[in-house]
Amino acid sequence: MEQHTPNIGRLDMHQKILATTKKFRTSGIRSGAISGLFYGLYSFLIIIVQGFEPLASAVGILAVPFVMGAINDFLGGCALLLNLIRTGKFHELARSLATKPGKIMILGYILGGPVANGSYLVGLYLAGAFAIPISATTAAFGALFAAIFLKQKLNARVVGGMLFCIIGAVIINMVKPEGAPNFTLGIILALVAAICWGLEGCISSFGGSLLDSEVNVTLRQLVSGLIQMVMIVPLIGATDLFVNTLNSPLLIGLLLISGTLVGISYTEWYKANAMVGTAIGMSLNITYAFWGVLLSTLFLNQPITPTIVIGSVMIIVGAILVTTNPVDFFRKGEG
Repeated sequence: MEQHTPNIGRLDMHQKILATTKKFRTSGIRSGAISGLFYGLYSFLIIIVQGFEPLASAVGILAVPFVMGAINDFLGGCALLLNLIRTGKFHELARSLATKPGKIMILGYILGGPVANGSYLVGLYLAGAFAIPISATTAAFGALFAAIFLKQKLNARVVGGMLFCIIGAVIINMVKPEGAPNFTLGIILALVAAICWGLEGCISSFGGSLLDSEVNVTLRQLVSGLIQMVMIVPLIGATDLFVNTLNSPLLIGLLLISGTLVGISYTEWYKANAMVGTAIGMSLNITYAFWGVLLSTLFLNQPITPTIVIGSVMIIVGAILVTTNPVDFFRKGEG
């Protein structure tokens, strides 16, 4: 009887490890799903915000998106900053920026913040919810840049997924909604956003793996907001619109909510990447395309057409194929 006791102990320990691993993986998948839902909510809310004065009557295709982006990112960064103070991580901000990974990530902050998010917001402004699934092609660009810069090989599944994304984007652009003369430009800018987010993902996998995800996202949002406020808004002549928007309690409240949503989305995405890997984390995150289109269709009377349905489904399926083998979702959960 005594001879079997060690084996029983090892079996119990093995079962505990399996249970802990399964719980950890479940938490990672939950974080990835939350990140997709919250970014979809953010995209939906931003479309609503641009319909209020003084934004609704503003002139120019750059003014409204960058004014919204500046306030949204900075307020979201401030909300995340308060959380860092609450959790005692405030001192990590300067320490992280002083490291080599932190300095590398500054380029990622700029590409993913002012450049990508600015392009995405202009795309939403011009093409409405049609821009949302287009931006989800970032998974394909991320895989391509990883192959180029990080020497990660592209197998047949990844190439097939990239083709799905490209075909889906073409299908969405086949039928332009009425009254949208700059629709194609909006689609192009959504693609620019996808490219820059793909570059940011490549940079973050190289430079951001050693940084705390909450600290990393806080820095990202604050840097993005400050660059847009200090440099881009004055450069495009939108200072008056910026000031008038700040004087609207309703818009400030809505942009604080949208900024918090996007901050939570990025934080949960980084957590998912750490728990279940960047591939599965990204494939869960791009479900924001589904949520954004669904909410816009249900509540904003966004026209639903066969092309946006087929194109959106193809992009989401393609993005999942690019980032992970769908079988892995089930295989790794087996005991």
